[in-house]
Amino acid sequence: MSWFTKWSFANKAAIALISVFVIALGIVSYFQMPMEFLPQADNPQVTIVVMGQGTDSKTMESEVTSPIERATVAIKGKSVTLSTTGDGFSKIDLFFEAGTDMKQAKQDVQESLGTLSLPQSVSKPFITQLDTSMIPVSFVAITFKDGITPKNIQLAKEKLEPIYKDVKGVSQVQTTGIEESFVSVKLDTEKLMEKQIPVQSIVGALQGQNGAFAVGEDLINGKTSNIKVVGDLSSLKELKNLRVGGNATLGDISSIKETRSEGVINRFNGKDSIELAISKDGQSNAVTLNKDIEKVTDDINKKYDNVNADVFLSTADMVETSVQSMVKEVLLGALFATIVIMVFLKNIRYTFITIVSIPMSFCITLILLSKSGVTLNILTLGGVAVAVGRLVDDSIVVIENIYRKMQTEKFSVNMVIDATKEVSVAITASTLTTVAVFLPIGLVNGSTREFLLPFALTVTYALLASLLVAITVVPVMSAGLLKKAKLKEHKPPVRFEKLVSWSLNHKWIVLSLSFLLFAGSIGAYFTMPKGAVDNSSPDYIQASLNYPNNTPVKEVAENALKLEGAIQQIDEVKSVFTYLGNSASSAEYGAVGSPTEAQFRVFLKDKEDYKKVIKKIEKENFPNAELTVLASSFIGFTDTNITIDVIGDDLKDLETATNQIKDKIRNIEGIERVSTNQDEKKTVYSFLVDPSKGNTGQVASQLGVMLNKTPIGNITLDNKQTEIILEPVMNTETPEDLKAIPVMTQSGSTPIAQVAKLRSEQASTTQFHKDGDPYLQVTAKVDPTKLSEINSRIKSAIFGGEKMKGIDFPDNVDVHVGGASVQQAEDFNDLFITMLVSIGIVFLILVVTFKGFRAPISILFSLPLAAIGSILGLLVSGISVDVTVLLGALMLIGIVVTNAIVLLDRVKHNEKTMSIRDAIKEASVRRMRPILMTAVATICAMLPLLMKEAETGNLVSRSLAVVVIGGLSAATLLTLIVIPCVYELLHFRKSKQQRLQNQVNKDLSN
Repeated sequence: MSWFTKWSFANKAAIALISVFVIALGIVSYFQMPMEFLPQADNPQVTIVVMGQGTDSKTMESEVTSPIERATVAIKGKSVTLSTTGDGFSKIDLFFEAGTDMKQAKQDVQESLGTLSLPQSVSKPFITQLDTSMIPVSFVAITFKDGITPKNIQLAKEKLEPIYKDVKGVSQVQTTGIEESFVSVKLDTEKLMEKQIPVQSIVGALQGQNGAFAVGEDLINGKTSNIKVVGDLSSLKELKNLRVGGNATLGDISSIKETRSEGVINRFNGKDSIELAISKDGQSNAVTLNKDIEKVTDDINKKYDNVNADVFLSTADMVETSVQSMVKEVLLGALFATIVIMVFLKNIRYTFITIVSIPMSFCITLILLSKSGVTLNILTLGGVAVAVGRLVDDSIVVIENIYRKMQTEKFSVNMVIDATKEVSVAITASTLTTVAVFLPIGLVNGSTREFLLPFALTVTYALLASLLVAITVVPVMSAGLLKKAKLKEHKPPVRFEKLVSWSLNHKWIVLSLSFLLFAGSIGAYFTMPKGAVDNSSPDYIQASLNYPNNTPVKEVAENALKLEGAIQQIDEVKSVFTYLGNSASSAEYGAVGSPTEAQFRVFLKDKEDYKKVIKKIEKENFPNAELTVLASSFIGFTDTNITIDVIGDDLKDLETATNQIKDKIRNIEGIERVSTNQDEKKTVYSFLVDPSKGNTGQVASQLGVMLNKTPIGNITLDNKQTEIILEPVMNTETPEDLKAIPVMTQSGSTPIAQVAKLRSEQASTTQFHKDGDPYLQVTAKVDPTKLSEINSRIKSAIFGGEKMKGIDFPDNVDVHVGGASVQQAEDFNDLFITMLVSIGIVFLILVVTFKGFRAPISILFSLPLAAIGSILGLLVSGISVDVTVLLGALMLIGIVVTNAIVLLDRVKHNEKTMSIRDAIKEASVRRMRPILMTAVATICAMLPLLMKEAETGNLVSRSLAVVVIGGLSAATLLTLIVIPCVYELLHFRKSKQQRLQNQVNKDLSN
């Protein structure tokens, strides 16, 4: 490495120019790098949604869900299939193994469904696959003074949406709330009977009225010409005048109007609205793009008097807040590190030379990140915040060695080069070991790897850059600025030297105490709760008003609007979005659910008021409905739900087992809420047709028209094709009304009771499958800090344990516990394996550096010393073990060995002229100050992170800082005492012989 130093002195002007270029390019890179909330990470899930208005859940299950499940069963990489089938919809979620190419997976799904034949009455399958790059940067609500009319929908689709799509940097605009109007035809049954017009003749009269049909070709005027029949139904007046039988027109026997579905609500602040979710491309800056979107929104409001567009949520605000927060912590960390260096060196020039490595390393890091295609997000900035204290470590060791040599030698360029050369091996090995811990990051599966990668790259680039600066820029600056520097004489720490001597003479006491502390800390670790990353920064409030499936949609809609009004009256509320029902526009993005559940997204003026607002909303009383109000984040990094899947063939057994589990775990301490996907039973009436009296298919077809909305044709309104829907003919309120429905048979019109028996039963209207088998799921929302502890209690309650009897399940019922606890176990296992591999790589680097095994083994003894401090820090702070804690432990592997490397590198250097005991004592005294300086600088630089609360998707927070600070503090203090003892113990015979020889020589000299 001395070649770099010599080249730098031979090219001082070039070093100065390169430094200026690096800082300039770093600043340019910062402003040019795409700024976004999270790094791109695929969600290993493909969702398929099929809509079937008026189709019951059992039919959807047999004719849609099951065929799709069979068609996708052999798709490569698929791990599990979950499906939910309800009245009018089918949703199938395909989950894939970590590392699967999700673009290819989506294409495989599309190809598997390409040849699938589904009923004509259902929509084509909507296939969606989302990743973090598709997270919208802005949400825009559009309302109109005269409401959502066909004209306004056309304006939104043809004018407003393209305006947003044309904004530079926008990749996609998702539009929901655009429910096309339709022409409603409500028949008057009395007039139908009076004029003796069957319903089937009305359907026949309307079907094909507005179509265009090719009927062939013929010779016309001597030329071959095509012949078509074209219908031109273009106004409600023409529709009303349409003859349907005898002299009767459609207007005579029905009321006709243009309307929209009552079962679908999409409202913003009490007005019907259209919602636009705008996503950015991979090269754009989220903050800049959001400003452009806000400008476009203002322009739209000025241009269209009838339109009110409002950017009600922006992830760019979160990006900007997170970036500002992390930049503040980086600057504070740099300030604290500077103060520490100043306190130790007591010289402004030395301090200035040392801290130059911080901006230089940052700029090099930004350049490399930009060229690597990494964006500026909360994880890359988190990597900078974590690395800031470590950036000065190499420079501190170099400058401190120069300082030492200046005490005994005349200042010269050669002296500076020699001082740098002396420590170059140590600082190179230290930096490489710190970087090496991130090499096995590929062993981590799933989203954790996607999130760790930009963090790891940032730390790696920063540390390698700091090493380069330490062996090039720092020596050159030292030669220029320290020529005439006046230095205070450094006094050796006499007391510390005596402590080291005592420790070497009493190795077994030191090592035994260290072992006891380590064993105690490991024992404490196993008793500590293992939690999930706590997302303690809610972005909005999510409320749901859930009614039983047999509740009329009209009643649900009325109560949803009442709750909406109540929420709007709360002073702390800024805005509220209300959703109800399933629509084609929402199904396109995989969003479907119960038609009797209303959803509310509540945005606050101040997010800190969320607890107060939740309590106010929960006070609202809606009989027969379940009101759930939760603080929600824009994108949860991890959930803290433990799920219990109950799988089997018999639905009754599944329901019984599910209720038993729910009752058994409900009162476990730490469980905040227990829910199931089991919906309430709904009365299902079935007609059993006597085949000798009627045809089942014909009867079903007639009843479908009588009881459901039925598409019967199209009409051209305002140059747009509009569907004509025949409203249910019969208004049945009792079983007797059902029996009285008239149907056409071979003998004429007759009540259906004459040809079929009516049977009623209580049945679930929602079917759930797991890998094609029926299943039910119990979900327990738990305290994230006690995830593993609660998971153990749940398993004991279900399966039995110490002094606890489990639940007896039928042989055909299987129960599996999963959710956040399984994900936690996988993440922990992956990170532990990563740690072991990292230790192996670190050991390899040390063996190459020291050309032997004894010094590397001695250095690795600093790892258990770090564990003592880390676990003690967690116990004192009350923080549970989660992924960020283990990430901190992974970083510690590379950080804590640096102190031992610097120490033993000096010992090995001294052994050429000294005995092992003297070499250890001299090295300990000489390296004490740089070791303390680097450790304290790193610790102080991380102090701002101690005050940092967890943010959505951010792995860098208080728990990581506690682990690193605690581990580094303990390892630093104990390394100076324990590592010398271990090293001498591994050279016990040689050291003992040297001491005996020294004693003999001493006696002879006397």
